[in-house]
Amino acid sequence: MKQIILRNERMEVLAFPSARECVVRNKSIHGGQGKRLFDVALALITILVLSPLLLGLVLAVRLSDKGPALFGQTRIGADGKAFKVWKFRTMVPDAELRLREHLGRNPQAEREWQACRKLRSDPRITRLGHVLRRYSVDELPQLFNILIGEMSFVGPRPITEAECVLYGSSLRHYLACRPGLTGIWQVSGRSDVSYRKRVALDRLYLTHWTPFLDIILLFKTVPAALSGRGSY
Repeated sequence: MKQIILRNERMEVLAFPSARECVVRNKSIHGGQGKRLFDVALALITILVLSPLLLGLVLAVRLSDKGPALFGQTRIGADGKAFKVWKFRTMVPDAELRLREHLGRNPQAEREWQACRKLRSDPRITRLGHVLRRYSVDELPQLFNILIGEMSFVGPRPITEAECVLYGSSLRHYLACRPGLTGIWQVSGRSDVSYRKRVALDRLYLTHWTPFLDIILLFKTVPAALSGRGSY
C-alpha cells in the first residue's frame, strides 16, 4: 500500500495498486451541515409529493416482466465509502450476462463501453426502461439515498469502483463530497458529453460550489430531464 498526502488539501488519500480499492479520509464533507439540512428537508417534501407516482412506477415495473421493481448497484461515495445506489429497474434481470455477450460479439460496442461506460444501443434495456431513462424517472428511488445521507441533491453522479481510475487526479475532488442526484453533467447533455468532459465538469462544480449554484442546477434539471437529451 502506498500512502499519498495531498499538499494544501484537507484530505488524506490511500492509493492502492488496484484502481478498485479507493479509500479516502476526509476531515469534512463538501457543503457542510447547511447542504445536508437542505437535502433532508427537500427529500422529505419530494417523497411525500411524489409518493403516488413512486408507487405507480413500482407496480408498472413489476408488471412489465414480473421482475423486481428496484435495482441496486454498489457505487463509491464520500470518503470513499461504498454504498448501494437505487433505481427503478430498466434492464432485463440477466443484464450483466447480456452485456458480456454483446461486448464479446461487437468490438465497436466494447470500445464505446470502455470510453464512456454507456451504450447508445443497449440490448439490456426493456421497453419500459427506455421511457423511464429518457426522462430520468428511473433515478427517483435515489431520494431515499439522499434522505439517509449517502447522496445529495446536487453533486457528481455516483461512480463505480472501476471508474475511479478514469478520474485521475480529480478523484480527490469527487471523494470530497456526496454524489448527487443531479449536477452540471446532468444539465449539460448527460451521455452526449464525453467522460473526460464529465470529469472536468465535476471538478468545476466542486471547486466553484456555492449554495446558489445548487439552486440554479436544480431549476435547470427539470427542463433538461424533460428534453430527454443525452439519455440512453
